[in-house]
Amino acid sequence: MNVIYLHGFNSSPYSIKGQQLKHYADERDDLVVHLPDLNMPPLDAVEKVAQLIQDLEQVALIGSSLGGFYATQLVAKYGVPAVLINPAMRPWQLFRTLFAEAQLPYQVTEQWSLDHAQLDQLEHMAVPSVQYADSLLVLLQQGDEVLDYREAELYYSAGQHQSLIMTEMHGNHAMENFADKIPMALQFLSDCIKLRKH
Repeated sequence: MNVIYLHGFNSSPYSIKGQQLKHYADERDDLVVHLPDLNMPPLDAVEKVAQLIQDLEQVALIGSSLGGFYATQLVAKYGVPAVLINPAMRPWQLFRTLFAEAQLPYQVTEQWSLDHAQLDQLEHMAVPSVQYADSLLVLLQQGDEVLDYREAELYYSAGQHQSLIMTEMHGNHAMENFADKIPMALQFLSDCIKLRKH
C-alpha cells in the first residue's frame, strides 16, 4: 500500500505525524509512505498529490488539518480511501480570520505567500458534500484549539452515507497521540482498498 501523507498549513514533510508514519512504515515491507512538500498555492498542492495518486497503485491518503481538507477533495475526485486528522472545514474562512486584512499576503515559506486569490481558490475547490463517505475515517479531538470539531462531525455525517468518525475528549489540534492510532488507521485504509478490489 502507498500512503501519501498530506501535512497541514505552516507544516512540512518533516512534521511529527509524517515522521511517525514513515518510521512505522520502515518496519514493514508492505507499506510505503510518501511525504510530499505541500508548501505551495492550493491548486498546485492538490495537483501535485493528484499526480502521485495517478502514478501509484493501492493508494491511500492521510491528511492533517489543511491536508485533511485537500484529502477530502481528492477522495471526491479519485475515490481513494483516506484518514483525516482534525481536518480543516473552511480553510479560506479560517485564514481570513487568522490573518485579517493587514497580514495578507502571508509569507509561509521563502517561496510561497498565501493571498486572497488563493483563499478564493480554496473556496471554489471545496466539495459541498462528502463523496465516498464510507472510505473516510475522521479522527477528531474536542480539545482542538484551532478548529471546532463539531463542524467536521456535521459535514462528515450528513447525507445518506456517513464516514466513520471517532471523536475524543480533550486532545489538541496537533493530535499528539496520533502514533497510537497508526495501526488502526492503516488497517482501515488497507480494508478499504481490499473492498474496492472485490
